Amino acid sequence: MRFKSVFHVFGASLIGTCLYVSAALAQTSPLPSWNDGAARQSIIDFVTAVTTDGSADYVAPADRIATFDNDGTLWSEQPMYVQLAFALDRVKKTAPDHPEWKDTEPYKSVLAGDLKGLAATGEKGVLELVAVTHAGMTSDEFTKIASDWIATAKHPETGRLYTDMVYQPMLELIDYLHDNDFKVFIVSGGGIEFMRPWTEKVYGIPSERVVGSSIKTEYKVVDGKPVITRQAALNFLDDKEGKPIGILGHIGKRPIAAFGNSDGDFQMLQWTTSGDGKRFGLIVHHDDADREVAYDRKSVFGKLDKGLDDGPKLGWTIVSMKNDWKQIYPDD
Repeated sequence: MRFKSVFHVFGASLIGTCLYVSAALAQTSPLPSWNDGAARQSIIDFVTAVTTDGSADYVAPADRIATFDNDGTLWSEQPMYVQLAFALDRVKKTAPDHPEWKDTEPYKSVLAGDLKGLAATGEKGVLELVAVTHAGMTSDEFTKIASDWIATAKHPETGRLYTDMVYQPMLELIDYLHDNDFKVFIVSGGGIEFMRPWTEKVYGIPSERVVGSSIKTEYKVVDGKPVITRQAALNFLDDKEGKPIGILGHIGKRPIAAFGNSDGDFQMLQWTTSGDGKRFGLIVHHDDADREVAYDRKSVFGKLDKGLDDGPKLGWTIVSMKNDWKQIYPDD
């Protein structure tokens, strides 16, 4: 009887200890929103290899550079890029000052609510739309307009703030890299000045670590005050071949890891993984129609075709949102 009582006490204590240790390990284990599998393990194996002192693959902290695409890699890009939604709002707000837009594409389609018509204008039409609606003001004025908009703008289908539609597994990946002394940069086709006001709050990535597209600017002195004004012309497109160029110009080093989701990121991953030493490339494949949106080869936004075919041949990790992620958004 006494032995039985002692056994119960000891057994209960042991079970409690095991549960505590299990919970603690769950909290400290990297990438908790990732399912155990090849994709998660490939990330952990890479980080372990390049951060283990004495390892043949060891990389000094100063050279641990990781670059992330933004749209479709860190947050939702469907049914359109978030910055395009911002540009559409700007067209509607400023249309009274531009009566000629009623008969001029791409503005005509925007004002008519014809997104197919806008898509038909192609990349040229979208770039013109963004350039014109983001110009005619100082850089400080644009920062305030973009900051005010992103603070309240909501996704047209979910009703969530756009900043709530970030991918929890990727937030954990960024934190994991930061914890292992990586310098993490956003390298996006989106506007650099559109992203910089909010990336630190949303991703923990400071504004100086954002690389993006830009429009032409001009330095002026207005009423005795120096200002930088935004012009209605594209300065640099940070997409496809432009991404490695933007990285070299802003960062000055080739990354050792790159993360994307579309063929617009192909050259960034290609350039990154072709360097000497241990390298890592990862593509997020949007294949979860139930929890997010399934799209790839034929999508207008975030087309993924070449990356699906050639990525595995180049040793890149292809992440299935459906199979590799336990959850999509932070509040799921």
